[in-house]
Amino acid sequence: MMMHRFLLALVGVLANWPALAGERWETLPPTPAPIVADRAGHAQVNGISIYYAIYGHGSPVIFLHGGLANTDYWGNQVAEVAAHHTVILMDSRGHGRSTRDTRPYGYDLMADDVVALMDSLDIPKADIVGWSDGGILGIDLAMRHKERIGKIFAFAANTTVSGVKDGVEKNPTFAGYIERAGREYRTLSATPGDYDAFVEQISRMWAEQPNWSDAQLKAIDTPILVVDGDHDEAIKRDHTEAIAATIPHAGLLILPNVSHFAFFQDPKQFNFAILHFLGDE
Repeated sequence: MMMHRFLLALVGVLANWPALAGERWETLPPTPAPIVADRAGHAQVNGISIYYAIYGHGSPVIFLHGGLANTDYWGNQVAEVAAHHTVILMDSRGHGRSTRDTRPYGYDLMADDVVALMDSLDIPKADIVGWSDGGILGIDLAMRHKERIGKIFAFAANTTVSGVKDGVEKNPTFAGYIERAGREYRTLSATPGDYDAFVEQISRMWAEQPNWSDAQLKAIDTPILVVDGDHDEAIKRDHTEAIAATIPHAGLLILPNVSHFAFFQDPKQFNFAILHFLGDE
């Protein structure tokens, strides 16, 4: 019932959102510049070095970025969410400023990295905001570490490989993102010459994972909002709807006139959705 009231309120707000000229879902705005953190560093956990940055005060919210990206992508969210919460950004293993080891990529392993960082930072429980791979990690955490997780805002996630559109890498916006991610990797990574090897390794995970059954999704009892843009280049709309229909008590939110990159195509709308879900708006 509480989720139902939330969705009714949010739909009412979005229905009255000012219309914007042009097709913002086709744009790829610049990656925000890094924001000076209240505290930042590298945690030596789970066999790797994880870069993290912390902002604000209040109940903790961990932001998990998408595949190939880094913490800078959340730059338009930090200030607004940190006004209400402690925001923790982290570069996933092998991404951005974090390192990786020889173990094959897997969502279970990457979710364990999140818990290991929480342990290192003495965070017993946190809410999750995840985009793409980060949203998948949020769902993984709900299944395997539910005692450590509060609410999950899962944006542009898939739960089976069949939920991804064929040929997404050929979409101009998505292709531009992949090219940009390569340039950023070479700037930020401790292994700047290994981008091709990094992409090859993570692509093996994407070819087979995630591959969760309906039974696994139905076992989730963590509050979760399944979110996507109405023009997502990567995730099939019917797949997003099926995730929300399968996870008990999950909400579904489709953001208008944005794509897989809604968080910087329309940060005002995206931030409102996060804060409303977390109970701050």
